[in-house]
Amino acid sequence: MKKIVFVLIVILPCILFSQSKKITLDEAIDLAKKQSPDYKTILNRNQSNYWRFRNYKANFLPQLRFNATLPEYNKAVRRITNDEGQDIFVNQDQLILEGGLSLAQNIPYTGGTLSLNSNLERIELFGLDDNIGYSVVPFSIRYYQNSLFYNPFKWDKKIEPLIYEESKRDFIEKMEDISVTTCQRYFQLLKAQMQLEIAKVNLSNQDTLYRISQGRFKIGKIAENELLQVELTMLNSKNTVTTNTIELKRTSQNLARYLELDTENIQLDIPENLPLFEVDVDKALQEAESNRKQVIEFRRKRLEAEKEVAFQKGNNRLKLGVSANFGISQNGDDFNNLFNNYNEQQNVSVSVSVPIFDWGVSKSRRKMAEADLDLTNNNIDQEKQAFEQEIYLHVLNWSSQRDFLETAKKAKDIAVKRYDISQKRYVLDKITITDLNIALQEKDKAVLQYLNSLEKFWQDYYILRQLTLYDFINDKKLEVDTILFD
Repeated sequence: MKKIVFVLIVILPCILFSQSKKITLDEAIDLAKKQSPDYKTILNRNQSNYWRFRNYKANFLPQLRFNATLPEYNKAVRRITNDEGQDIFVNQDQLILEGGLSLAQNIPYTGGTLSLNSNLERIELFGLDDNIGYSVVPFSIRYYQNSLFYNPFKWDKKIEPLIYEESKRDFIEKMEDISVTTCQRYFQLLKAQMQLEIAKVNLSNQDTLYRISQGRFKIGKIAENELLQVELTMLNSKNTVTTNTIELKRTSQNLARYLELDTENIQLDIPENLPLFEVDVDKALQEAESNRKQVIEFRRKRLEAEKEVAFQKGNNRLKLGVSANFGISQNGDDFNNLFNNYNEQQNVSVSVSVPIFDWGVSKSRRKMAEADLDLTNNNIDQEKQAFEQEIYLHVLNWSSQRDFLETAKKAKDIAVKRYDISQKRYVLDKITITDLNIALQEKDKAVLQYLNSLEKFWQDYYILRQLTLYDFINDKKLEVDTILFD
């Protein structure tokens, strides 16, 4: 019965893996960048930034609107002032129909809005003498500017394109985040598979050694203590197989759900074919400063702080606005005569607001904005230094990863070979079970350490891509898919 259980433990996973989906690290990353939950999240966020930029651009295009009141009915007693300056109460019972078109254009060079308007109004009075009146404005040209000393459109044209460019670079960085996350999940499953495989081989070996030890114990070559030690090692190996089987299930579910695969039986390839390329620190810094969103973010933050200073200076010392209108109009009770002998309508107004005594409110706002600008500049300088240091240290760390990996691989090969020799020597009764167990532990530790080093190598590679937004293997910049933005 024990033999049957053992055969099922060893053979059944092999049958399952024969029906499993085979996948490489590159394939896993490609899948994650197309259908993982993280991809869908960053895509939705990016779409929001895209439509914000579209909205910004649309604000500088002509806006045509139709405005109407269809209808407005009023029946009430209202107070009005007559020609003699007396307030009187009148019964009002009227129906108003009004409609008009407006074509508006923001002027980025001045900060004002120019509009062309037309309007038609019909008023019907109910009562003893029903009366209908009309009013028409064929065209009216208007210009309005809130302040002559602060132009918000000028700052928007500087800042909004940076926000959009920042969002595109952020999208690429988040895609590289997906690469790092996929790499982590991939190696978690790979290590679980390798550990389960090792545990099964160890269990098979321990079962053989236990049978050999039983024979030696019967003829008195070993003590009972050593036999118990071999049996204990075999029992621990069985527990290890069970534990690693559960871990394999957990990690396979994590990767399958992240990649949205239709199966959890995944067979992974060990990515031992390492790319051959060198990374120069100056090259990495140059690409990072050219490609990273953080560089754009520095410029945006500085411009936003400068915008606030300009706003406070333009509105807290002297606020000067202008409004102008030129057009023609006509009114009367005969609709057919509305479009003859137009009346001119013209007005120009200039508004001035000067703080004389405000207890220092205007000055304090201006000083606060200037202090925020200084703080922003200081923070940017510090963040830039940290930015450069992070890249510098990561490149140095990356340069040593290949050496660490080669050392770990040699250590693994040596540990495996040593264990094979130790196992044969134990069968020949040349070493004790303690020496064999030490060789076994060092072998398992070396294999796991090699996989950890391999994982660290690939993680550092994708982090390097994220820090520089540059593909050093193909020697080109990482670019965003234009389909997402156009």
